[in-house]
This record gives sequence, C-alpha cells and structure tokens, in this order.
Amino acid sequence: MIIHELKIGELTLENNVLLAPMAGVTDRAFRIIAKPFGPALMYTEMVSGKGLYYKSRKTADLLESEEDEGPVAVQIFGHEPEIMAQIAEKAASFGAVMIDINMGCPAPKIVGNGDGSALMKSPKLAGEVVAAVSSATSLPVTVKIRAGWDEDSVNATEVAKIAEENGAAAVAVHGRTRKQFYSGEADLDVIRDVVRAVSIPVVGNGDICGGRSAARMLEYTGCAGIMVGRAAEGNPWVFRDILHYLSSGEECKPPNMEERLSVALAHFELLLRFKGERRGVLESRRHMSHYFKGVRGGAVLRERINRIDTPEEMRSVLTEFGENYDQYGEQL
Repeated sequence: MIIHELKIGELTLENNVLLAPMAGVTDRAFRIIAKPFGPALMYTEMVSGKGLYYKSRKTADLLESEEDEGPVAVQIFGHEPEIMAQIAEKAASFGAVMIDINMGCPAPKIVGNGDGSALMKSPKLAGEVVAAVSSATSLPVTVKIRAGWDEDSVNATEVAKIAEENGAAAVAVHGRTRKQFYSGEADLDVIRDVVRAVSIPVVGNGDICGGRSAARMLEYTGCAGIMVGRAAEGNPWVFRDILHYLSSGEECKPPNMEERLSVALAHFELLLRFKGERRGVLESRRHMSHYFKGVRGGAVLRERINRIDTPEEMRSVLTEFGENYDQYGEQL
C-alpha cells in the first residue's frame, strides 16, 4: 500500500506524508494551519545549535509549539558534535517527538559556517554529529541531506550509510545538490539508491506538489515516506490532496475562493497572535501572497499585500478581494 503508518525508531506516525522544515515558513502558525489537512509529522524551522547553546531567546522562540500541532519534530543545525550533543535534550524539552539534523540547507550564510549542506563535503564529521546527538537523547534522531554538494560529488548514499551507522533512525533525501539550490529537477535515482543502500526508513523530498508526484516518488524510489516543502506554502490543501490520491487514485477539487480566504485569514490571525502586530503583518505578506497565487487578480492583490502595514488593512484587502472575486472569473 502506498499510504501506510511510518515507524521511525520507537515513533509510529499515522501516515507517511510529512511537512518539511522550512526556514521562515514552518512556524507555529503555519503548523497549526497545516495540521487539519493531514500531515503525520511537522517540523520546526531549522534551529541553530549554537543559538540554543548560548541561550538565544530568539532561537528558543522557534521551538515553541502548541498542543494541537503535534506531533512536531525539532530540526537543528550545526557542525560541532559537542555543542550539538549538549543542546539535543534542550531541543527535546520543548515537546518534540523527534530531533532532525539539517545537512541539506543550501543558504550561503549557513554553509559558510560549515553547517547545513556543507556537511555533505565532510562525511566523517557528519557521522560524528549524528553519533553525538544520538547518544545525548532518547528521541529518534534523523538526518535531512541532499544528493551531494555538486554534480561531481553526489554522495547521498555514502552520507546516509554513515548516518545509519552512527545512530540515525531515518534519513530524508532532497534529490538536488547544494549547487542546484531549487533549480532543475530532483533526481529520483539518487533517492532510490539511498533506499537500496540502508535499512532505516528513507523519506523522499523534492518536486512533490500533489497526488501524482507523491505517488511517483513513492513508487519509483521505494521510499518509505514523502516530505512536502515549498508546495505547501499558501496551500495546506496539498496534504489533503496527496492523502486522497494515494488512497483512491482520484484528485480533489482545488479550494474555492471562500476556502482560500477563510484559511488565509485564520493564518493571519495566528501570525498576529504569536508574532505581535508589526512583525505579524510583515511576515504575513509572504504567506498571504502564496494563498492567492494562481487565481485571477492574484498578481494585483499581491502587489497590494506587499504594501500593507496594519492588521486592519490586511483584513480589509483580503475580505474585499474575496467578496468581489466573481468579477475576476474562476480560477486559472
């Protein structure tokens, strides 16, 4: 069966469809919005190991979660085994069910410090980080990696085997190299090779945007689960669609304007609740724009959204757009 329970260490998830960790996206508000649509596990934004070690309040804020979000995994990044080990239990104390180590982030400021996908260039050090974290917590420890650093050093299989040998309970593989960032297509052959090389569960990541692409990832690679990232921005319905397609082979109707507006406004209110008025409005611009991507009039709406400074204006602009949507016609 394509859709099934997913066991990672001692943790059993109700299905094998997961929300990927995304910096600046998968905060408390986003996770609460996504949860009812069916992902079995959601991740925090990636959290700096050093930030936690040096007791940064801003870093710790990323770990805050709500009871109705769970289960939630904490994703940490860093390349110093001792520091990563010391903060593992602290990260777990926020109610996480799993700790994930980021070895896939391609951002220059992350890899420039030797973190994220820079660890793909140092498999031995990557193993030491996994071993240190695994020995410091009773929670399952997983690793998220990329295909490799560049096309000349595709080593996901090597790094995955090292992670398994050092205590990783599962590995998620994004089928792109760091050099690719998010361009081109995810290489499913790399993910399939990892599946064949290790005995722990492998989660496939990259280019999953709906039921058909999810099914292709699962069937082609043989991976145990899938992880949805950018396709979930402004589109929590993607989880409903994937689960329905994997169960029935049928596609769902896209959300109508009333549904989009209702969820977008609920998300906006959560951002205000957790971030405060000013920060909540600023961060909401990105999220609200995604909700109306691909609808008639959406481009004009996004221009207006990016100039909004107050909660009242955001509510007014979104509500006005929804109530007058008929003049733009149906969705593209």
